[in-house]
Amino acid sequence: MQQFPLWLLILSFALYVALMFFISYLTSRKMGANSFFSGDRKAPWFVVAYGMVGTSISGVTFVSVPGNVMSQNFYYMPLVFGFVGGYILIAKILLPLYYRMNLTSIYTYLGERFGMNSYKTGTSVFMVSRILGAAVRIYVVALVLYAFIPKSPEWQTHSIADILLFSVVAFVFLVILYFYTYKGGVKTIIWTDVLQTTFMLLAVFLSIYFICKEMNWGLGDMVAAVAGGENANIAGTKFSSLFDWEWSSGTNAVKQFIAGIFMTVAMTGLDQGMIQKSLACKDIKSAQKNMYSTSVITVCANYFFLLLGALLCMYLQQLGGMAAIGAEKTDEIFPTIASQYLGIGVGIFFLIGLISASYPSAGNALTSLTTSYCIDFARFSTRTDMDDTQKTRFKNKIHALFAVIFFVIMVILYIVSSDAVVNLVYKLASYTYGPLLGMFFFGIFTKYKVKDKASPYIAVAAPVLCFVINSLCKALFNFELGFTLLIVNGLLTFLGLYIFRNGKLVESAKS
Repeated sequence: MQQFPLWLLILSFALYVALMFFISYLTSRKMGANSFFSGDRKAPWFVVAYGMVGTSISGVTFVSVPGNVMSQNFYYMPLVFGFVGGYILIAKILLPLYYRMNLTSIYTYLGERFGMNSYKTGTSVFMVSRILGAAVRIYVVALVLYAFIPKSPEWQTHSIADILLFSVVAFVFLVILYFYTYKGGVKTIIWTDVLQTTFMLLAVFLSIYFICKEMNWGLGDMVAAVAGGENANIAGTKFSSLFDWEWSSGTNAVKQFIAGIFMTVAMTGLDQGMIQKSLACKDIKSAQKNMYSTSVITVCANYFFLLLGALLCMYLQQLGGMAAIGAEKTDEIFPTIASQYLGIGVGIFFLIGLISASYPSAGNALTSLTTSYCIDFARFSTRTDMDDTQKTRFKNKIHALFAVIFFVIMVILYIVSSDAVVNLVYKLASYTYGPLLGMFFFGIFTKYKVKDKASPYIAVAAPVLCFVINSLCKALFNFELGFTLLIVNGLLTFLGLYIFRNGKLVESAKS
C-alpha cells in the first residue's frame, strides 16, 4: 500500500490542465460570432465520434461501473447493447430532422411544431435534466480528487473544515472548466474530447495490465478467470455473468436492453449538449457516420470498464475484501486500488483518466446549457438590440452563472448524498428526460397539434405519475421498472399530449 504524494497530484493535474488550455487556445482562434454554438460546422465526423465516447461515459462510469460489478456482475452490458439501437434511431430519424431544419438549438423544433409554451417547456426540462445530471457527474469526480488530499487521522468528515476544503476542490475544478470552455465553446469541446477520451481509455488499459501483473496472470489466465475460473467467484457469484433473467429485477436483461435504446435517444438524441457536436459536422451523412462509429466504440469501451471491474473484484478478494482496503462503498474500489496498490504510475494515470472522463461531460454540459439559454431564452438569433460584443459578454455571464449553480449543487450533494452515484444519475435522467422523449415522439410520429398551454402541466404530471406507478409496483408486486422508467415517463407524456390535442391535423408534419 502506498501514499500518493500531494505534490505529484498537484503537478499531474497542473500539466494536464495546461495541455487542455493549450488546445483551447488553438481551437478558439479566428472564431466567428456563432462558433461557440455551432463550431463553424466544419468538425470531422471521426473526431466527433471518438470524442463523444468520453462525453457519454463520463467520470461516473469511470468510477462507478467497475465497482458495480461487485454487486451487479456484467448486468450493465445489455443496457449498453441497447445504446446501439438508440444511436441508429438518432441517425435515421432525429439527425435528418435537425439538419433539414438547420437547427442550432434542437428545441426550436418544439416551438415550430407545437408553439411557444411547448418550446419553453422542452428547453426548461432539458436545463433541469442537464443541471442535475452534470452536477452529480462533476460531484463524483471532485469527491475522488478530494480523497487524494492527505488529511490527519483526527480529520472529521462533514465538519465545517471538511466541507470548506471540499468546496475549495469543487471551486478550483469548476473555475478550470469555465475558463477552458468559455471562449471556444463546442469547437474547443470537440477537440479536447479527443485528448480526454485517449487518456481515459489508457488509464483503463493500464489498470487492467497492472492488476494482471500483480496476480501473475497472462492474457489466457485473465480470460479463463473472467469467464468463470475459480478465482472469478466470491460468495458463489461469477462476476462476469452477463444476463439477469429475473423479470422483477431492475437489472433484467430485456428491460435493460429496451431501456438502453430509449435512454440513448433521450440522453443523446434529445440532449442539446450531445447533439450539438453532431450538428457541428459538415453535413447529414458525416453526422450519421459519427453516430454509427460512436455506438461501436461505446460498446467496446464499456466492456473494458466491466472487464476492469471483474479484475478489481478478484484482486480485492486477494487483498482481503473491501474492509481490508478501507472502502465502504463500491464506488471507492477502483480509486482506492489504483491510487494505493498498483504503483505511483497507475495512480497518476488513474487521476488523469478520471479528469479525462469528467471534463468532456462537464464541459459539454456547461456549453450546451449556455447555448440553450442564449438561443432559446435570450433569442440571440433574432435579437437586433445587441451587437456581437454585447452578446459575447452576456453569454460569458450566463456561462459563469451555470458554473455557480453546479458549485452549489455539488456542495449540497457532499453534505447529504447517500445513493450510489451511477444509479442516482440514471434515476434522475429517467424522470427528467421522459417528457422530452414524449414530446419529440408525438411531434415526429403524429400530425396532431396540441393545446400549447397544456404542455408545461403535462411535463410535470408525467414524472409525478411515473413515480407513483413505480412505487405502487414495488410495494404491491415487488416489481421495479428499473431504467424502463424513462419509457413509461415518455409514454405518459405522449398520452397527455394526445388527450390535449386540439383535433386539428398539421398540414405537413415536420418529421
